[in-house]
Amino acid sequence: MSSTLSIKDLHVEIEGKEILKGVNLEVKGGEIHAIMGPNGTGKSTLASAIMGHPKYTVTKGSITLDGQNVLEMAVDERARAGLFLGMQYPSEITGVTNSDFLRSAINARRGEGNEISLMKFIKSMDKTMQFLDMDINMAQRYLNEGFSGGEKKRNEILQLMMLEPKIAILDEIDSGLDIDALKVVSKGINEMRGENFGCLMITHYQRLLNYITPDVVHVMMQGRVVKTGGAELAERLEAEGYDWIKKELGIEDETVETEA
Repeated sequence: MSSTLSIKDLHVEIEGKEILKGVNLEVKGGEIHAIMGPNGTGKSTLASAIMGHPKYTVTKGSITLDGQNVLEMAVDERARAGLFLGMQYPSEITGVTNSDFLRSAINARRGEGNEISLMKFIKSMDKTMQFLDMDINMAQRYLNEGFSGGEKKRNEILQLMMLEPKIAILDEIDSGLDIDALKVVSKGINEMRGENFGCLMITHYQRLLNYITPDVVHVMMQGRVVKTGGAELAERLEAEGYDWIKKELGIEDETVETEA
């Protein structure tokens, strides 16, 4: 049975400033959703709130994964439950190798007594790194330390493919990528497509969607989803921008908020 991430009437604030003002969204296994919208409309805030970033306070609404209350879970519990966040700016962690980090993360999800064998892990990681055209030596480098932007993004997709989450939230995974790296990252996401994997991609650009065709496209403005459609909606946004949506819905130009 495929999983469902359900977000209902979600309100989120940071330092007393309301950023999300009633987001409604549902992502099911087998579906790839894209969220687009002008800067400062709450897209990254949504991703952070789903994963439980401590700077963001949920003041109203609900987030559930397969009926379980995500808001009652700690960050690590959300990850073990099957949520994954591909960050816009992945952190560097000195002293922890890529391979050690991934094996620990996999075993945390599998649970005590069901740990992955070292040999199986090595074979799986080597195969996935080759699929993503990654230098095999990156397995023994410290997590993201000294990585280029493209290497960090490929590393995020390596983690995605190895961890096999139920629902992935990818926050501007295409940011800063050249065309070759974009193709590799897209190849990895497309490889994950299937009824046991749902994905919510946050992006500003149609170019990512040229390689990953979304099932659903949402437009966020003023802290909420204001329009939903198919892949053709993203194409129109690329061609015409957002003014036609503002005019259609009577939305005034908004003050751009800072998303931490």
